[in-house]
Parts: sequence; C-alpha cells; structure tokens
Amino acid sequence: MNEAAPREAIIKMYAKREEIYPREAKGPYATLRWACVWLTQLVFYGLPWLNWNGRQAVLFDLGERKFYIFGVVLWPQDFIYLAALLIICAFALFLVTAVAGRVWCGFACPQTVYTEIFMWIERRIEGARSARIRLDRQPWSVGKAARKVAKHSAWLAVALLTGLSFVGYFVPVERLANQLWNLQLSSWETFWVLFYALATYGNAGWLREQVCKYMCPYARFQSAMFDQDTLIVTYDVARGEPRGAQAKAAPEKSFATLALPKAGDCIDCSLCVQVCPTGIDIRDGLQYECIGCAACIDACNTVMAKVDKPPGLIRYSTGNAMANGWSMARVRRQLVRPRILVYCALLGAIVFAVGAALALRTPLKLDVIRDRGAMGREVEDGIIENVYRLQVMNTAEKAHTFRVSVSGLASISLASPELARLEGASARAVPVRVRVPRSAAATGSNQIEFVLTALDDPALKVTEKAVFIVPKP
Repeated sequence: MNEAAPREAIIKMYAKREEIYPREAKGPYATLRWACVWLTQLVFYGLPWLNWNGRQAVLFDLGERKFYIFGVVLWPQDFIYLAALLIICAFALFLVTAVAGRVWCGFACPQTVYTEIFMWIERRIEGARSARIRLDRQPWSVGKAARKVAKHSAWLAVALLTGLSFVGYFVPVERLANQLWNLQLSSWETFWVLFYALATYGNAGWLREQVCKYMCPYARFQSAMFDQDTLIVTYDVARGEPRGAQAKAAPEKSFATLALPKAGDCIDCSLCVQVCPTGIDIRDGLQYECIGCAACIDACNTVMAKVDKPPGLIRYSTGNAMANGWSMARVRRQLVRPRILVYCALLGAIVFAVGAALALRTPLKLDVIRDRGAMGREVEDGIIENVYRLQVMNTAEKAHTFRVSVSGLASISLASPELARLEGASARAVPVRVRVPRSAAATGSNQIEFVLTALDDPALKVTEKAVFIVPKP
C-alpha cells in the first residue's frame, strides 16, 4: 500500500472563517447606502402602524385567510395576484442585475441593510476598525466585557424590534403590542417573534458576509445574468498598475537612458480591501463575493483626491468599456440594448396585465351549491322546488345590501327572502328556495342563473349558473 499522504497535502473541505473588520467608508455611495437603509426601515417598521379605512393598511391575516393591501382585499381565490407579484419582483431583479449587477445586494437587500445597522452600533460602542481589532486581541477584562455586553444587548434590542414588526404584518400590530405590554403573547406569536429576532441577530451580527458568500443562492446564479455591458464595480488595471509610489526621476544625465518603470495610480494603500464588507480585493477582478456596495469606490476616490490623482481608479463600469476605453456617455448608451429592452417589455406587460386585472376585478363572488339531500320536490300541486346555498363573498371593504334574483325558466321565482346584507370583506351563506311550475320545465336538469346585484351600486353584480332538477311525475 502507498504511504499516507503528508499532512500538508490534505485538502480541507472547510475553511475556518476569518474575522472581517470593515472600515467605515465615507462618500456619495455610502450616503446613498444609508439613504436606502432609512427608506427601507421606515417602510418596514412604519407600514404595520399605517391605518387604511379603519384597519391596518397591510395585513396578511392567515387566521381569517385574508390579505389586506391598502384598498385591496385578497382571498385564497386571489392567490394568482400574489403569484403575479412574485413574478414581477423576479423580473425586476433580473432587470436590475442585467443593468447594474448586484446593486440590489449592496444597497437594499435586508441582509446588507441590517448588517449596516449592526456595524454602525458596533462602531459606536467598540470604536473604529483599529480599536475593534485591538479590543478582540486583548485578554478579557471588565471593560472589554462591558463593551461586548452593551453591543450584543443593542443588537438584540434591534433584532426583537424587527421580529415584532415582522409578526405585525401577520397579526394586527396594535393587538400584538398590547399583548406584549401585558405579557399575554400566545405561544405561536412568541415563537415567531423570537425566531425572526434570532435570525436577524445571527445573520447580521455573526454570519454577515457568510450569508452573502455561501447561503444566498443569488450569489451563485447572478453571473448568468451578467454580460460585457453590465455595470459592475471594476478596477482600472491599465491605469493602476504597477502599484506603488511614483518612481523618482534620475538625478544625473548618465542615468537618463535607464527605462525606469512608470508607477501606476494605485498606491497600494489597501483601503479598498479594508472597507469591503465581504473582505475581498477588487483589484483581483470581478468575484462572486462582491455585492456591488461601492464602498471601495468611495475609499479609493478619497485617496485619489489626497494624492492629486483623478477619481475613478475603481468605478462602476463594464467589461467592454474597460477593454475598449469607452467614455461614460458611451457606457450609458450601451445600457439600452436588446436584452434590457426585452426585460423592460416583459416587466411592463406583466405589470399592466396585473394592474388591469385588479382594476377590472369585481369585488363580489358567488358560488351556488345545491342541496343534495333533496334533488327536487313537489311542494304544491304542480310546483317544483329546489333548495340552494349561495356562498356570497364581498371582497370590498364597504358593506352592501344585495338583491338575489333567478332566471332561465318561465314563471321561475324565489320562495325565500330576496335581500341579503354583507359587511365589508366578509362572506356569508344564503339559503334560497327556487320554485318552478312543472309545466314550465322539462323533466330532468334545466339550466338557470342566479344574479346578485348591489342595491346601492347596480353596476356591481355577478351571475352564476346552476341546475334546476324536475323529478319524474
């Protein structure tokens, strides 16, 4: 048998995570990133508290099986609209990725947003990058323990608030807050609040770049949506290399003939690496770990300003632009290409179709269920009666009084009340009895129609077919 391979030749299938200490970046892209943080969190935390027509504006009430989205009430039968919404989001993501790479990941993804919030808390409690590194290398002391406890307590507070807000989209948030204040949360509500809080705490506080690099599937298939005209964060190799300080001129004429290499604009300060939240070096080229946050652009442009060099050594550009030396005007023109136009056309068509379907949607649904216990019976001399249950659903938020009518056979009539009142966003079973003279219908099944009409809005009506059974004499 062959001797065992030396220890150095063993390939490890798992690499231990190396702690990343991102430096705070300042610049236009950092400002834009924080604007996205504020915008997304104002929407996420504030939307459950927004009222609409006397109720929560956005509420996915799983218990009642109703989704309230501002003025629209969706029932299980309207699941197609939720599926269409997911399709719209998917196409929008494809479009954004084809135009500007992983810009969604870098500016608006919840993982990025909460990591940014948690890192801000970390910097305020433990200090800047160098201070955090020193603190972690120090032995445990009262001061170090106090800082760590304060940081994790603040993280947990944000995580719990996030968990409560998330559950507030599925349980009326005012009721949820009142139950929490009185310590009366149910077991399931408690479970989901803690589950989402711990997920936020773990992902944004501990895992961070691990989620973007290994757990998120988008990091793996995003390259399939890239092409040579996709805007990505790029390093200008021709301008930046070779790295290092500018070479000094020769002091004597005898050395003038020496071909001293011209130093590139990159001074190898490594700030672009220090500010990267995923710990990569953008100078090594495009990597799937890059989330397109542009922190390296802000850091590099700051350094270029200090050494009197033009900005843009690291910038948003495309593969074709870097290879052919295109201007930004040419890059912007190239963004409008067939692939982008196809995405825009598909996205526009889907949005238009869904919007039109919602606008033309009748907020009234009717199902007719026959009483199978009695197919048809003769209640008077020559009068046949069938019994039905009308399952009426008012998907609007306004209450209506409806008139029930029936047609399809001569002398057909209702032997039960013709009016039914339904509150907004409610359903009700209305039993009706229909009578027809035997002489007006053939033996067996006969087609009839039920019509439901709102008294306060005659245009609001719905028709449903049914069968009237005439038994043999």
